[in-house]
Formats: sequence, C-alpha cells, structure tokens
Amino acid sequence: MSPRTAEAAAVEQAHQAFYDAVERSDLEALEGLVLTGPLAETVSVVHPGWPVLRGRREVMRSYALIMANTEYIQFFLTDVEVAVDGDTALVTCTENILTGGPAEEDGSAGSLVGGLVVATNVFRRTSGGWRLWVHHGSPVMAEGVEEGDDGDDGESI
Repeated sequence: MSPRTAEAAAVEQAHQAFYDAVERSDLEALEGLVLTGPLAETVSVVHPGWPVLRGRREVMRSYALIMANTEYIQFFLTDVEVAVDGDTALVTCTENILTGGPAEEDGSAGSLVGGLVVATNVFRRTSGGWRLWVHHGSPVMAEGVEEGDDGDDGESI
C-alpha cells in the first residue's frame, strides 16, 4: 500500500468512526474524534437546517442534544471520496439516513423516516491520528435526474 493510499485509508477509518459514534450515541467516543488543542475554537458544524456552530464546546453540545433526542439513527454512506493534502483531509459523501421514533405502546418498532444529506467533513492530522475539524451536512431537497432523462420536461422557467 502506498503512503498516500495508507493516509486515505486512515482518514476513511476516522470518518467511519465518527458516524459509528453518532449511531451508537457514544458521546465519549465522539469527544475523542473531534479536534482539540490550539484549533479547538475553529471546530465547526452545520447540521441540516441549523446555523453554523463554532467552537468545540458548542459542537459537542449540539451532538449531545441530538443524541439525547434521537431514539434511533443509522447512516448508510455512499459516494465517499477522500482527498489528503499534508495534514488536512477532505471527505465528501452522501448520508442515507434512517431515523426512528420511540417504540409503540404494543412494543413494536416506532415509525422510521429516511432522508438524504450530502456532507463535507474536514479532518486534521494530529499526533493522536486524524481528528474531525469541520462537518457540514446539507439536506438533498431535489430528486436526481433519472438515467436516460435529459431533465427537459418541456416546461420553461
């Protein structure tokens, strides 16, 4: 494995660990994945529909709130692309998200809702490995163009 490939694999491992921690509502694991030190105040996150949150404390608080108020969440990541340049790495992906509410009174599973979010995650190399610096998620509001469809439905705007 070439050094560049090894670096990309290490970044992808940190990227997956981030999503795994959120799925498990493991705030302690997430704490270990988010950048600390001199750049801690530059950590930022944009959750879909939220304003930009800046500073490690605010970012971690937002994840604590999400974890406390989400009964179930699962991410199926697609279109994952990793680029490494020195001590910085950029990962883009599509988050295919499945979330669920509390169980029904009869004990059956609660309602499940799916959604698509495109995400950009920036990681920074530290002495302890790759750490999440920036997460930006934007909801996908439009459906994609079907294969063979030129997107022209005859209507003009």
